[in-house]
Formats: sequence, C-alpha cells, structure tokens
Amino acid sequence: MNYFQLSRSARYSILFAVPLLLLYEGLAFLIGGSATSGVRNGADVILKSLFLSIGGHNGLLMFNLVLLAVGGTLVWRDRHTGGPLRPAYFAIMLGESVGLAIAFGAVAGLLTAILLRGPAALAVGGLSQFGFGTQLMLSLGAGIYEELLFRVILVSALLFLARRVLGWLPGASNVAAVVLGALIFSAFHYIGPYGDDWQLASFTFRFVAGLLFSALYVVRGFGITAWTHSLYDVFLTVAGVG
Repeated sequence: MNYFQLSRSARYSILFAVPLLLLYEGLAFLIGGSATSGVRNGADVILKSLFLSIGGHNGLLMFNLVLLAVGGTLVWRDRHTGGPLRPAYFAIMLGESVGLAIAFGAVAGLLTAILLRGPAALAVGGLSQFGFGTQLMLSLGAGIYEELLFRVILVSALLFLARRVLGWLPGASNVAAVVLGALIFSAFHYIGPYGDDWQLASFTFRFVAGLLFSALYVVRGFGITAWTHSLYDVFLTVAGVG
C-alpha cells in the first residue's frame, strides 16, 4: 500500500490525532485548572456533558474509556494493514496538513465569494476576548473535537438515518448527510455565550468549510482533517485574526 492509502487508514489516522488531543487537553488543563472547568471548545463541552449527564462524577472517566476503547479497537483491527508502522509517514502527514491548512482559507474564501456573488472576508471566531493561550487552546480543540462530533459522529449518523431508516439511495444519502452536516456545523458557531453574532458571510463561509472538511475527511481520513482544521485556526490566531 502507498502513502495515501496508509495515511488514511485507522491506525495512522488515529495515532496521528493523539498528539493533537493531548496538546489540547494539556493546554486546557493548564489554563482552566481542571479536566472540565474553564473555557473549552464547544464540541468538547457537548460530548463530555452527555457523558457527565449519564454517569455523573464518573462521566468524564466513561468518556475517556469509550474514546480509548473505540480508538484502540480500530487501531488493533488495522494493525496488519500495510506492514509495520513507518514513522516518517507521520512527518509527511504533518507537512500535508500544514499545506492543506494554508490553502484552505483561499479555497473556502473563493467558494464563499462565488456563492455570495461578491468578495467575502474570512469568517473568524470571536476569540479576541481571550488571551493568546486560550485562543491557541480553542484552535487546537476545534480540529480534534469538532471533526469528531460533526464529521465522524454527525455525518455518520445522518448517513445511517438516510440509508437505513429512510431507505434513500447512496448518492442522495451522501449529499444530504454532507450538506445537512455542514449547515449544522455552521450554525453551531452562533450558539452559546461565546457564539458569534450571525452574519450571512460568516455563516456561508463556515457552511463551505463544513463541506470541504467533510470531503477531506472522506478522502484523507480523520487524522489529517483534524490537524488541517486545527492548524488553520492556529494560523489565524497567530496572525491575530481570531
């Protein structure tokens, strides 16, 4: 198997995403002082709140165990694919993610401008109210948790609903799941105390971003999509845009 096949496989994709998860959680803990308090990425809050509502004080442990069990099982099942791990591939995947993150803003901005029939500025989050460390932490969390929630879980659930429950054909199911998932992903950024003020340009940009991330997830897997999303947000933070 070649690089493009292996890098989107479960073991490479999941293992590649682990450092991103640890960076986010470690930074969030240092800033917030605990595993759940303080400002956190909204998708992170949604996922963990679900487990906390079910398991109470043990909810966070349940969440971590489920995450470890599912990820570990997928990696274990994929262990014989393509022979032993090639560490150099992870460096190439990081380079690919950097390149995709740099190109992402231009592509999403162009498509947004076409849809709006006019120039469209980059849609950025209202993170300027936070310090640089918090902005950086939220940017890292956007990639790992928003991709987990909106691509891995939401789009998969919408596909199951369209195919298994509604009985739609694969083509219609795929289009409906991706488009509806992108709409929900965009709307998510305007909800809650730290949500942005709704604007057509920013909503459209994020809708386009949702479509692009879904396409990238299908073609390149979870790991590269998560890193691309995080790095794009980090670049905006470092540039002082977010």
